[in-house]
Amino acid sequence: MTDVVARLRAAGVVFAEDEAALLAEAASGPELAALVDRRVAGEPLEPLLGWAAFDGLRVPVDPHVFVPRRRTELLAREAARLARPRSALLDLCCGTGAVGLAVATRVPGVVVHAADVDPAAVLNARRTLRPVGGAVWEGDLFAALPERLRGGFGVIAVNAPYVPTERIAEMPREARDFEPRVALDGGDDGLDLHRRIAAEAAAWLAPGGALLIETGRTQAAWTALLLERAGLRTTVESDDDVDGTVAIGRLPG
Repeated sequence: MTDVVARLRAAGVVFAEDEAALLAEAASGPELAALVDRRVAGEPLEPLLGWAAFDGLRVPVDPHVFVPRRRTELLAREAARLARPRSALLDLCCGTGAVGLAVATRVPGVVVHAADVDPAAVLNARRTLRPVGGAVWEGDLFAALPERLRGGFGVIAVNAPYVPTERIAEMPREARDFEPRVALDGGDDGLDLHRRIAAEAAAWLAPGGALLIETGRTQAAWTALLLERAGLRTTVESDDDVDGTVAIGRLPG
């Protein structure tokens, strides 16, 4: 184990001891050596393990799928706070389906739907949400959903990409080189998807329903303004512990 820690540390891995222990839990012998080689080469840890820690859960993570971040735990907690048993939740731009799983775990009986444009994410999310009976749809934002779901969601939780295009080159290599561009690129100011979602979401919410969008700390006021312009009563929640920010819009009713 000492040589594994030394190799990871030499490669610039900050928490080398912790990662070495996790890799050793996942494999041994030649398989462990291969995983260490891939991690040293820059691959993200979570797909090598096959899971990511999120809101106290182990969420399945497939290769080349967006890895859930700790900051998104705020989105999951706020969505769970607003969700009710037997109400419908949409995990939009779902990636692995981590938010949907976390909400279903916190609110037993909630009916989970999820959608993503990336086919690999859809397959990953179907595996994640199968234990809680979640349905996962493939397509571009709300166009992925069957028409029968229109007007029926109590909560729509969104982790759409919000990194400005020119900032992607500044992201850690494990994100920019190993995660799909479609899960990172938010357009010139990072808000392209937020604009589209805000413009369409009210039609998919039930009366009194809530739209929650994870956003950047410096972008929060603009995301909130988009929700206000869509006719939603809007607040912004932040959590310094996880470095998360969420704009929340409530539909009257």
